[in-house]
Amino acid sequence: MTSHFDDSVDTLKASTRELAEPLAAAVELLFATLANDGKILACGNGGSAADAQHFIAELVGRFERDRLPLAGIALNTDTSIMTAVGNDYGFDSIFERQVSALGQTGDILVAISTSGNSPNVIRAIEAARERDMVIIALTGKGGGQIAGLLSDTDIHLCVPHDRTMRIQEVHMVLLHAMCDGIDALLLGDPL
Repeated sequence: MTSHFDDSVDTLKASTRELAEPLAAAVELLFATLANDGKILACGNGGSAADAQHFIAELVGRFERDRLPLAGIALNTDTSIMTAVGNDYGFDSIFERQVSALGQTGDILVAISTSGNSPNVIRAIEAARERDMVIIALTGKGGGQIAGLLSDTDIHLCVPHDRTMRIQEVHMVLLHAMCDGIDALLLGDPL
C-alpha cells in the first residue's frame, strides 16, 4: 500500500517539473478571461466530470478566501440537457451542443480527459475552436487525440503518467492551483 504514496509523490514531482510553466500561463489566461467578463466552461467524464464540477464550484462559490463569484459552468451537471442531447444526438454530442449554445469568443473551455481520447470532450474542443475560444486541456497518457487538436494559444497540462488514478490526483492539484492562482491575482497577491 505504501507504493501508492511513493508513486503519487513521484508523479507530483515529475508534474511539477513539466507543468509549472504551463500552469502559470493557465492561471494568467483564466484570470484575464474572468477580468474581461468571459466565462469558464468545464467538462469531463466520470472522475473527470467530478473534477470539472468541483473546479466550477470553487469559482462560483469560493476557494479559500471570500471574493465575488466567478463565471463558470460545469457542462456535465445538467441531467436534463445531457439526457435530452444524448437521446436526440448521441452521447458524443452532450458537451459540444452546450459549448455551441453557451460559449463565446473570449471564453475558455477547460477540457478534462485522463486518456485524451474522450469523444465527447474532443467534440467540445472542436466546438470551442469554432467559437474562437481558448482551450485548457488536462490530460495524461501522452495527451491522446486531444494533444493533436490544440493550437499554440491553447494550454496543455498533460500529466506524465499512464495510470488513471495518478493522473486524476495531479489533475486535482492542478485545478486547486488554478483556483488559488486566480484568487491571488484577483486579490492582488503575487503568484
